[in-house]
Parts: sequence; structure tokens; C-alpha cells
Amino acid sequence: MRLPTHRKLADDLKLSVQTVSRAYDELIRRGLISGEVGRGSFVQTRPREPEPPYLPERLGELIDLSILKPVCEQYHLEKMRQGFAWLAENLPPSSALSFRPNMVFPRHRNVAAEWLLRCGVDVSPLNINLTNGATSAMTVALMSVAPPGSTVATEAISHHTLVPLSTYLGIHLQGLAIDGDGMIPDALDEACRKGVIRAVFLQPSVINPTATLMSAGRRAALAEVARRHDIAIIENDILGPLVEERLPPVAALAPERTLYVTSFTKITVPGLRIGYLVAPDRYVAAVANRHLVSNWMATPAIAEIATQWVSDGTAIELVNWQRRALAARHAIAKEVLASLAHHTHPQSLHVWLPLPEGHQEDAFVSQARLRGVAIAPGASFRTADSGWRPAVRISLGSTTEQELKSGLGIVASLALGEPEALLLVI
Repeated sequence: MRLPTHRKLADDLKLSVQTVSRAYDELIRRGLISGEVGRGSFVQTRPREPEPPYLPERLGELIDLSILKPVCEQYHLEKMRQGFAWLAENLPPSSALSFRPNMVFPRHRNVAAEWLLRCGVDVSPLNINLTNGATSAMTVALMSVAPPGSTVATEAISHHTLVPLSTYLGIHLQGLAIDGDGMIPDALDEACRKGVIRAVFLQPSVINPTATLMSAGRRAALAEVARRHDIAIIENDILGPLVEERLPPVAALAPERTLYVTSFTKITVPGLRIGYLVAPDRYVAAVANRHLVSNWMATPAIAEIATQWVSDGTAIELVNWQRRALAARHAIAKEVLASLAHHTHPQSLHVWLPLPEGHQEDAFVSQARLRGVAIAPGASFRTADSGWRPAVRISLGSTTEQELKSGLGIVASLALGEPEALLLVI
């Protein structure tokens, strides 16, 4: 279908031509219409691959509070430079010249076991796989326990990558009820009794969108349900080492069935893209094979730096630095969002902000962007279709403190103001 010219639509809607032109540009970017020189604009009928979440284009002058990042300064760049300088002098031949993972990993695995013990997971090095970050580990874990067509349970508000990842792997995702302590054990038990659940995906330590630190009792209860129904557990614990109030990971409560994921990217430096995936004995072969065909192996040079940083104390130094930096960020958020109910944790990288009554999530995110602030819509994290109050996730670590304060102020003023309808996203 052909659309009106920019000028005609502007006249009809009593808008400026520039406003309509920006709206058409946005619709083209989203793949909803196409523009042809000399012919006009037409509605697109052919579906396109969905774009990456949040903001696929360059942000320009926007204050980006949408992407989850640790606080980073020049200090972190210097640490990475020092890491590469050390690597230049100490790179072993196997990490540069080998194609075979078993010739590269023994020392990496041994040191990984030391770090995992700090995380509360006591495991043999033979059960550890090094991956290129947590997303790679999640992918391998899902491939190992849930064949195409099977069902994996998770929280109704879960990891934003989990929904598209499950779709690409042909896995059905079933979002289960949560409360202030995370997934409700009875909901998991009922899902297991009513259908064939192959695994449950959990995020017990503040990485979940609502920034919940699941209690020890709730972790034990969920582990018991999984054991009773003999299903696998995938535990995403990438912020676990950052949390000062360290509780036993689910992997320590049900080690025989839990595939445990942690990484360094969000607790040290984003460029240190190395993760650890712990596999129970019964999944060791499956994990090794699926990791081999999907990633071959973690990048050896980066694994060398991670291994050295765990050994010489740099990793824990960076974790402690992050805790101190986050304390300052949370103080800003507490002050600016004082009039709004919100959820967070002292070691969380974000705030979960339920929107006051009357606000529409998409319109709110668009209005914030028009005012120069990017935030993540709650819809990106939902695995259940209905019953959820509109909300947004606000990252605390992705900008400077001054930008954070300014961005939070804009979000707060929008939330406390009257809901504003948005006719077009421009």
C-alpha cells in the first residue's frame, strides 16, 4: 500500500513536514515501510529479522542507560593494557599456535577451579569449560540439556537473551510465577507435573531484571523440586562474585544436575570476555561436544589474561573496585528516585522501575529517548504474556556519574508526570 507524501500527511495531521519525515525515517528503520525515490513510501509486507534489543543504531548524544555494563574508567583501560603487555612477554606457544583445546586448557581450568571455589562451587577442573563469556556458556548449556522441541522453565521476568536464544534453538520457554524472592517453587512443581520440563533456568543473584537476591531457603526449595522431578538446572551467576552477602549457589545445593555459569565481563572489565561453565558428570561429554561445534574453544589469549588475573589478585581487585563504584551509583539513584518505588540491590548493576499507573511502557521508553535518555523496556525480559505492570530497567554503570544523575532525573520527571500519549515514534 502506498502512503501519503510527507507534506500531505503533515497537512492532514497538522504537523510539521520535518516531524513527519523523521517519523517515516523511523518506520523505514524498523522495516515497517520502504521508501523508493520517485515513487514514494510503501507499507512493507515481508517480515524482517527482528533487530537487536534496545538501540541498534549509534546513540549520538543520548545518555545510554539501556545496556548493562559495569562502571568503567581509565583505570580499567590501563589494566587491560597491562594485561596485554604481560601477555606479550608471557604468551605460551600453545595459546597462540594450537588448534586443540586439550593442549591449551589444563592451567586455565586449574585456576578456574580456584575462582569457582571463591564463588561457592567446589568442582574438579575436569568439569569446567572456558567459554567466550556468559552468553556462549548459556547457549552451550541449553544445547546440552534441552533438545529442539523440549521445554525449559524460567522466571516470568528473565534474561533478555534467553527468549530469542530459545527460539533459535527450537526450545519452548515457559515463564513461571515469581514473587519478591524469585521463582515460586510450587509454580515449578506444578509445571513439572503438568508437562515435560527438561530444565529450569535460574538467576538467583541480582542479575535478574528485578535485581532480586534469592534467599538460601528459596534456592534450596527450587533445588529440591528439580531433584524430585529429575530436571536439569542452569544457573546464571555472573554477578555472584560481586555480591558481598554471598549465599550458596544452587550448584552447591544440587551439584549433580546444575550447569553453573559465571564470567568476568560484568564484574571486572567488559573486554575480558571469558566465562566458566561447570557441567555435572552426566553432562560433561554433551557440554564438551556442543561447545566444540559452536565455539571450538574460548579465545586462548584472553583466557591467559583471565587466568593470570585470578592468580595474581587483579580479578578480585577489580571486583572490589566495582563494589565501591556501585555504592556511589546507588547513592545517586536512591536520591533521584526517592519519590518512586523501585527495586535494586547494593551490588546490582541496574534499577528495575515499575511505572506509575497510567504509563504505557513503549510510550514511556520513547518519551525518555526523545528527552535524551535510553532505557530498556520491561517487555524485553518477559517470558509470560500477561499480568505484568509496565516497567523499565535502568543501567547504573554505563555512563559517568553526572550523566547518570541527569538521565535518572529525566526518567523520574517523566514517571512522576502525567502520562503522555505518543502518536509517532520520532
